[in-house]
Amino acid sequence: MDQLRAFIDGLMQGRAFGWNNVVDILIVAIAVYYVLVLIRGTRAVQLLLGVLVLVLIYGVAVLLQLTLTTLALQFLGVAALVAIPVVFQPELRRALGQLGRLGALDRLLAPTSEEEVDLVVEEVVRGGLLIKQQSNGALIVIERSTGLQDYSETGVPVNGKLTAELLASIFMARSPLHDGAVIIRGSQVVAAACLLPLDETPERLTHRYGMRHRAALSISAQSDAVVVVISEESGAMSIASNGRMIGNLDEERLRRVLSSLLRSRIQPLPFRSKSA
Repeated sequence: MDQLRAFIDGLMQGRAFGWNNVVDILIVAIAVYYVLVLIRGTRAVQLLLGVLVLVLIYGVAVLLQLTLTTLALQFLGVAALVAIPVVFQPELRRALGQLGRLGALDRLLAPTSEEEVDLVVEEVVRGGLLIKQQSNGALIVIERSTGLQDYSETGVPVNGKLTAELLASIFMARSPLHDGAVIIRGSQVVAAACLLPLDETPERLTHRYGMRHRAALSISAQSDAVVVVISEESGAMSIASNGRMIGNLDEERLRRVLSSLLRSRIQPLPFRSKSA
């Protein structure tokens, strides 16, 4: 606080404004913007507003010399140092996961061949059409730079070559593996019947989607995975990426969107969520 007060006093007194001050302000502005984008649409927004209200009350209490109120808020501040990491745990986990992604550098360190992408897109699209024709549902998670080993270990190991027929057989209604998600790594089906988290689904979307779509939104928000979802009730095909859902895809659009996402290791831009 003393350093911040000295910095503001220096600006008010007209001291030299160097390039390091510009860099300093830019870093803080980008960090604040990143935090706001990260928590947009989540429960953390209301929690953050509550924290800001308490900070405002504390400032007024100090200004008016309200000793008891100031002491009480200082005690709450100490408790908040422990409570905030617990309350904001999902957002912090997602932020650290996104910071850990290498972005464009990852494309150089772990390149994906065009042939492999074409194979994955073709087999997933064909498999999706077969599953839709059989009036079955499906949840297909395609791993990219973020490892999904923790989730694949919750299912049944498959370690088979990715084919449309294999996907269709897994998601047959009487198959013991049809419940849960299939995880694809490269051109291999790693595991089936995997359990995915539901804790990253925004509350405003929980009433619009079923369990499959909510799980797809959650895993795509926690990682850079691309998830293909097929509704068992309507047969609608959707893709989840970056915590967003684009739905009602026909064969051509499914192929085009899936190919575009898998060819880019950079975090995809968010697209408008549509009902699936």
